[in-house]
Amino acid sequence: MSALIKPVILCGGGGTRLWPRSRPARPKPFLPLLGERTLFQQALDRVADPDQFAAPLVVAGEAHVPLVREQCGDELAIIAEPMGRNTAPAIALAALRAQEGSVLLVCPSDHYIADAPAFREAARSAAQLAQQGWLVSFGIEASHPHTGYGYLKRGEALADGFRLDAFVEKPDLATAQRFLADGHYSWNGGIFAFGRDVFLKELRRHRPEMAVLCEAAVAQGTEDGALFRPDAKVFETIRGESIDYAVMENTAHAAMVPVSMGWSDIGSWDALREARGGASRGPHELLDCSGVMVDSDGPRVSVVGLDDVIVVVDGDEILVMRADAAQDVGKLDGASLS
Repeated sequence: MSALIKPVILCGGGGTRLWPRSRPARPKPFLPLLGERTLFQQALDRVADPDQFAAPLVVAGEAHVPLVREQCGDELAIIAEPMGRNTAPAIALAALRAQEGSVLLVCPSDHYIADAPAFREAARSAAQLAQQGWLVSFGIEASHPHTGYGYLKRGEALADGFRLDAFVEKPDLATAQRFLADGHYSWNGGIFAFGRDVFLKELRRHRPEMAVLCEAAVAQGTEDGALFRPDAKVFETIRGESIDYAVMENTAHAAMVPVSMGWSDIGSWDALREARGGASRGPHELLDCSGVMVDSDGPRVSVVGLDDVIVVVDGDEILVMRADAAQDVGKLDGASLS
């Protein structure tokens, strides 16, 4: 690999399924959910090797710029989105601000990766493919038939990975079991690598209106030290869309790199329980329980005779749920209002 990889750290999303710990004022990326450092800080730690990575570029909502600076300092380059428009426009802003010819590594800021060396090795392979003109997805090893993730189907082998045959939406359980047995399917972790110029070319080909508006928003944007603000009036006219739908599912140059790295999107309290190995936090006592996790920021929580239940205490909010209902937390009024 001849050039350093340019990490792009995406800090979008509200993390409502981790309410009440995750709230709009301090959402999931900026919380120390696994270890002492926050998920955002861990994302930066993974790309801190100066021999492999250039200085990262963070894309965050305007409201969260103070949190980004609080956790990483004032010198990190930040693009402040005036409003959320999903991942394709966010990545386009980063690409337009990046150096021509660079290889971008797009990483969500709120995922957990247990094996950082495996991540860095996958990034190296993905960058090799990106330099050959491929748009690369990380294919996370599917360790069990999960119905909450999209899947990637790999095709013929390439020098550093595989052609990507298909993106598959979140399956039902029977389909997920079939994918696991087939052995050609991986989870779609939302991590990508591609040449900056190749990505912009494909965006212009498949979403020309989005490309034009992103270019205008950047051209009319303003700089404030390391902080860049695209033009809000232009940016708000963009129709939001994910990179999967806008580019990756349409390009003829999609590839994938398979990787096993202890990955989780920490998309729910049940996923966090799994990543923690079921361990509770805060003062608690469990008696005659199985699969119970307590996460309390103060009050002592005692649970007797229950199975597969998660209890969360955050300030004046208390959440009690069956673990298999964790995906529904975001539907609560409190999660949308607090």
